[in-house]
Order: sequence, then structure tokens, then C-alpha cells
Amino acid sequence: MTTMKALVATDYGQPEQLTVAELPVPRPGPGQLQLRVAAASINPPDTYAITGAFGRVLEFPYVPGTDFAGTVTETGPGVTAYRVGDEVFGHALPRSLRAATAGAARPSLSTGALAEYVVLEADTPKVAHRPPSLPADQAAALVIPGSTALVLRAVAAVQPGEKILVIGATGATGLTTLPLLAAAKADITATAATEAGGELLRGLGADRIIGHDPEGYPTGVDVVLNLILPEDRLAAAARTLRPGGRFLTIIFPPPEPAKLGRDDVELHFILDTDGKLGSMATVAEGAISGELATPIARRYRLDDAVRAVVEHARHHPLGKIVVQP
Repeated sequence: MTTMKALVATDYGQPEQLTVAELPVPRPGPGQLQLRVAAASINPPDTYAITGAFGRVLEFPYVPGTDFAGTVTETGPGVTAYRVGDEVFGHALPRSLRAATAGAARPSLSTGALAEYVVLEADTPKVAHRPPSLPADQAAALVIPGSTALVLRAVAAVQPGEKILVIGATGATGLTTLPLLAAAKADITATAATEAGGELLRGLGADRIIGHDPEGYPTGVDVVLNLILPEDRLAAAARTLRPGGRFLTIIFPPPEPAKLGRDDVELHFILDTDGKLGSMATVAEGAISGELATPIARRYRLDDAVRAVVEHARHHPLGKIVVQP
């Protein structure tokens, strides 16, 4: 039996309890691809799942990892869009989290990307060929932030001069979205907890930086982008909006409109399960044009993947953490 190294959870717990272990190399079935992983990036769901925040849904041993770039090493029956040797990148939830893809026409699922090999569905807009000009580590870092930034831009439909409040702007999605808002000539107020974060946001196009205290929020805002606050903290942010303003949030679960304390504004929960507005092919186009880019805070080898997940969970770096097997 051929084995591989993988980041593994053997039970629910904290990131520090993960291990790097040997597992059988997964094989592709009908309509699936096997990739040798070149890079995978860390995302909040990687830690939420193992702590039980999504419920007791995992099958152990569990390999986390949703965003990846790699080389096709084997194709299953029926796959025609990819060949062995093709460079691919994309997003696929580990199969234990399949319930989160409910409603998707073509769910994107995998065996977990924080491993030397991953098996995933080939026929999904969440997976695409990686352009030669887009390095594997940058592709893996860009997957969720890039696709989410495209959806936020489309739904917000920002007009020149509109006032935008971005809450949680120093996360990877905020760092990727800010240049799109600046290109739309929005007037951007962004939150940051540190001076270094504020300087980074200014360099990406923010007009002013504020802290996370709601007392410092502006008024008369046209659009709020909530990239961090849970639903029980949305009312203060919603008070910043003018009548008829737009409130966009990416934080699960979808909030009830009553949580805003406003009935005169629009509420949009952003979850592009089908990749209609943020497919990987569209992300690739944005990366090639220079429109989309996500900073990488640090790179780790797979042997150090436990440390990578702990750093992501405990220290909230400015940019993505990428693991390269």
C-alpha cells in the first residue's frame, strides 16, 4: 500500500492536537482527479471543523484543507477536461463537510488538501487549470479570498464616491477586496487592530483607518462589508448605514434581518456555493490581469503543518499561511 504524509486529526480538539502522519494515498473514482499537492493554504474552517464548531460531523482520521494548487497525477473514469501533468488549483471541502455544499449543482469535495495527495471532483467551477504565470503558492493563497472578493464586488455594486466601511479588513479577504473597492473609486474606511495592519490597508487603497470600537464607526455609510463580526454584533455596524444602504456579510450562519435592527437597509449574505460569480476560472483571469492578489504572510513545509495551523488560529497573521508539501 502506497502511503503519503498528511495533516491529521484523530478526534475533536484544538489545533495543537493535530499531527503529521502517514495515510494511504487516495485514489480517484469516476469523475475525480488525483493531484500531487504543490501548495495549500490555511482557512478558518480548518480549525472550526476540528474543534466541533460545525457539529459532530467529521469522520476520523480527518485531513483538513480546502484551498490548493497541484499537478494532476491520475484521472478517474469519465474525466475529459484534465490530463495527467495538468496544473490545477481550486477549492474543495473535505468530504465530511459535504452538508455545507447543500444546494450546489456540482458540489466541490475532496479528501483534504493538507496532504501530499488529494482526490477531488473534476467537474466543478471551484476547480480550474492554473495559468503558468500564477505560481502555485500564490494560487493556493488566492482561492477563497479572490473568489469572495469578486462576489463582494458584484453584489455591492459600488459607485464612485460611495462611502464604504470594511470591518475585518486585515483578513485575507479584506486584503484582496480593498484594491477592488479602491479601483471603483469608493471612499473607504477600514478597521485594523494594529499600526502595521493600518499601514498595509493604506497601501491597498483605504482612505482612513479606525479601530474595532463601534464608537469610532462613521455615519452615512452606503455599504458595510462585514468580514469578521458574528451576528450578535451586527446592529452597531448597521447603524452606520444611510437609509437604503447595503449590508454585506460573509460570516456564517446567515443572519436574520432582525439582527441588524434596521428595516430600511438591504442585507446580503455572501456564499457563492455554485461559483457563479467567483469561479476559479474567473479568479485565474483576475490574477493574470493583476486585479486580484492575496499577500502571503508565511510559508511552511508539510512537516511543520501543525505549527502553521496554530499560527493561523492563535496569531491572525496579515496575509495567508501556505503549506507546501
